[in-house]
Amino acid sequence: MTEISRRSEIVFLYDIKDGNPNGDPLDENKPRIDEETGINLVTDVRFKRTIRDHLYNFKNKEIFVREISDENGSIQDAKMRARDFLTVEEPLDSFETGKSIINENLLNDCIDVRLFGGTVPLELKLKKGKDTGSITHTGPVQFKIGRSMHKVFMKHFRGTGAFASKEGASQKTFREEDFLPYSLINFYGIINENAAKNTKLSEEDIDLLLDGMWNGTKNLISRSKVGQVPRLLFKVNYKEGNYHIGDLNNLFSLKSDLIDEEIRDISQVRIEIQRLVEVLGKNKDKIENAQLCLDGSIVFTSGGKEIDFEKSLTEAGISTEKLSM
Repeated sequence: MTEISRRSEIVFLYDIKDGNPNGDPLDENKPRIDEETGINLVTDVRFKRTIRDHLYNFKNKEIFVREISDENGSIQDAKMRARDFLTVEEPLDSFETGKSIINENLLNDCIDVRLFGGTVPLELKLKKGKDTGSITHTGPVQFKIGRSMHKVFMKHFRGTGAFASKEGASQKTFREEDFLPYSLINFYGIINENAAKNTKLSEEDIDLLLDGMWNGTKNLISRSKVGQVPRLLFKVNYKEGNYHIGDLNNLFSLKSDLIDEEIRDISQVRIEIQRLVEVLGKNKDKIENAQLCLDGSIVFTSGGKEIDFEKSLTEAGISTEKLSM
């Protein structure tokens, strides 16, 4: 395993058509929208769930945060889940012994703890009763809330169900639903090399993270998420620790001939990157390289002129590497 020794920033763009990228359970599961700006929001929790599920279901990687039921159908709480990583029998001589064993096994076994950290509550049986406490790790990988690059329009419709409203009734049930005709979402992330040492995060784990971001988004095929398409994965790796430019996501801007709420397809937008390339060029001596994976449908411009993204980085003195997804 290769230790993380440098800081990195990540920008990830994906879009969705006629779907709900992140429903709000406190608002009838409607898509999350900032009422002041009309921007679609997707929480980092939703994004991490996408990554976790992909790594567990398709890469056979153990994760700590997953739903596990016993034979009676009861779902494990976090304390019960933590006990899955206690490899000695209770009662224990001391709480710290059990905590140390659980912590070591969590970090060795669970990629999501190595990536995202977490707080794990503990309740252990001791020879002199019980004791409680917790394990806390700051996640080396942190994501901001994802935001659409344009104002969105939310569509509401009603439909009839397949079944009667109640036993003996002749009328079918009604259903209501809210969705977005289109949203192009921008996520920003950072990899902290200092926290990575504490969770034993490796470069191999980061490769799996990137795979989970791209392919997890693409393969999240549910009724509300079908149609999600990853468009850009961009990762800037720095030469030294404790340094990053910051907020690279804000250096990408969306341009279109349509008003925001009328956008319905990636072909109707262009991504302006002139500011991004300029900023990266000014900091090229501190940048190891830039890694990128592009969808063939996305168009980039600089000062309004269509350009090749990778070529523009190279001309600015930035070494590039294509990511294979």
